[in-house]
Amino acid sequence: MTRPRLLDLFCGAGGAAVGYHRAGFDVTGVDNRPQPRYPFEFHQADAMTFPLDGWDAIHASPPCQDHMRGRNHALHGTAWMLDGTRQRLLAQPAPWVIENVPGAQMRVDLKLCGCMFDLPNLRRERWFETSWHAFDLRPPCQHLEPTMSVAGNSTGKKGEKEKFGRWPTKHDWRRSMGVDWMEITELAQAIPPAYTEYVGYQLLEHLKERAA
Repeated sequence: MTRPRLLDLFCGAGGAAVGYHRAGFDVTGVDNRPQPRYPFEFHQADAMTFPLDGWDAIHASPPCQDHMRGRNHALHGTAWMLDGTRQRLLAQPAPWVIENVPGAQMRVDLKLCGCMFDLPNLRRERWFETSWHAFDLRPPCQHLEPTMSVAGNSTGKKGEKEKFGRWPTKHDWRRSMGVDWMEITELAQAIPPAYTEYVGYQLLEHLKERAA
């Protein structure tokens, strides 16, 4: 059978894409920066203007920096992209998913973190808003093991050396994310594939219901 086609906007290095592919989608990514390690078809283009027609489903991860809680750096001026993306998705017929960080101005249909999957050392909560109002079937977030941040720098957060006996390495971060192809700066921005694989199965069921 033909796999449904999913458009992956603001795709980065492909963490979300791999999850959707595992769930059963053919994925095409769009990002305004080169993504040499993106594992599927890729278009370097503006995700805010890329054509949305002809896809079975759409995922979007607009820039998150201006929505982060406890932020200690300058605004990026990209906060408007979240609602701008939502308005574009609402104006087209395909089901859609928007992903962002805690604190973003969005309806939270799914709230996922590493401890809900086989990623017990990963503390990376992400929120998902969906066009069909998906719901959680996973147990709530509960970290029972030491966790690490995948911070995109050489040391991670204060205290991680004491928790793990050493500073986490790129290989530690890759293992914690369930990713084996990204570099450190890409890992810092990525969604673990386990998250979107879970969302993708719900999206497939929604597509089946629409087609019935």
